[in-house]
Amino acid sequence: MLENTNRTLTAAAARLRLYNTATHNTSEFTTVTPGHVGMYVCGATVQSSPHIGHIRAAIAFDVVRRWLLRLGYTVTFVRNVTDIDDKIIKKASENGQTWWQRAYIYEREFTKAYDTLGVMPPTVEPRATGHINDMVELIQRLIDRGHAYAITDANGNPTGNVYFSVPSWQDYGALTHQNGNSDDNNSADKADKADKYNPVDPADASPDKNDARDFALWKAPCDFDQKDARWNTPFGAGRPGWHIECSAMSHRYLGDAFDIHG
Repeated sequence: MLENTNRTLTAAAARLRLYNTATHNTSEFTTVTPGHVGMYVCGATVQSSPHIGHIRAAIAFDVVRRWLLRLGYTVTFVRNVTDIDDKIIKKASENGQTWWQRAYIYEREFTKAYDTLGVMPPTVEPRATGHINDMVELIQRLIDRGHAYAITDANGNPTGNVYFSVPSWQDYGALTHQNGNSDDNNSADKADKADKYNPVDPADASPDKNDARDFALWKAPCDFDQKDARWNTPFGAGRPGWHIECSAMSHRYLGDAFDIHG
């Protein structure tokens, strides 16, 4: 999905350098596909009205996108909407709303804020609920490859909870320089601690987890759940954990590799 397939890169494009989170430095910007930039920006979890943090992120990546277009790149810009989430469900229940009603009310507020500030609309703006099948397929792939595990009850039946196994991925956390799996970080208690960038969420804590750092890919129904806020899967009925949502949607629209993730 390209915005303009008849563009020519300017001379300045060859000198473009961007900050690289992995190296903590700027580096030459080289795209996966010459002349085209794939960008995925995590959008809003539409639980309530937008605040300055949401707006700052929208404007910052809008500036990056506009500059890339000015340099002659074509840009596929994907910004998702997280319209299913524990906070959405809980706040909706507290206010006598359905979860989808609350999500749509605040999705419209975000769109209005973006439009008011002149933020360009994304090339595509997928909703998490429209990509449940993508998420289930991705979770199954992770299970098959030993990077995730489903929780079963005493009778061997799926409970609806699936966790990503952090220790199974040797380089997990390397991007943020918080790699608890590295050989020089093998303290006896590391399995009992959460790292800086993946703290244990009390709402997500479970004695079923193999490691405190493991996080939910799929969640079983909870005590504040709404009956239609769940989908049937091979892992049991439930809803996606927010970690898997952007992974599935970015892969759906940008493929295995893309250039900028914000």
